[in-house]
Amino acid sequence: MHSVANPAEPRRFQLLQPLVDGVQDRIQRRERQLYWLGNDLLSQLTHSGRYKLRFDLRRRGAGWYYAEYNTFVVMGEEDNYKLHVYEYSGNAGRDSFSYQNGMMFTTYDRDNDPWKNIPSRNNCAVYNGGGFWYNNCAECAVNTIRGRGDDFRWYGLTGGNGLQSSRMWLHC
Repeated sequence: MHSVANPAEPRRFQLLQPLVDGVQDRIQRRERQLYWLGNDLLSQLTHSGRYKLRFDLRRRGAGWYYAEYNTFVVMGEEDNYKLHVYEYSGNAGRDSFSYQNGMMFTTYDRDNDPWKNIPSRNNCAVYNGGGFWYNNCAECAVNTIRGRGDDFRWYGLTGGNGLQSSRMWLHC
């Protein structure tokens, strides 16, 4: 299934994060101008509850798949940007992102996940090479570095878990 939105649909999209080929490090991410929209802005935008989230997922050596969530809310900094995501639809196979529902955002310097692994300082962001909403790490691992931790994958993706690229879209 092709993931480009139908131009006739009355939706507005904002790209939250593009990730291609599981870039190897922060320097390479900057060089490729990859970015994260930011949790403060996400919280401000989604607090009304009117926003949806869409993942466009390209499996290694295959076509595009998508996963949409009709409810996507990111709480504020005082709640460590806790995630609320509900109502999956799409052709990506298993609903992998809901595994992280209710989790707080974890970064290298702010460990909010329940995972225990001493070599990685009990921190999924350290293990995977990037911050995200982690629950004992991730089934939806779209903000990781290929070859590290949970790798760059969507668990249960039709035809195989490994991703070539992903995009996260906020839409209303």
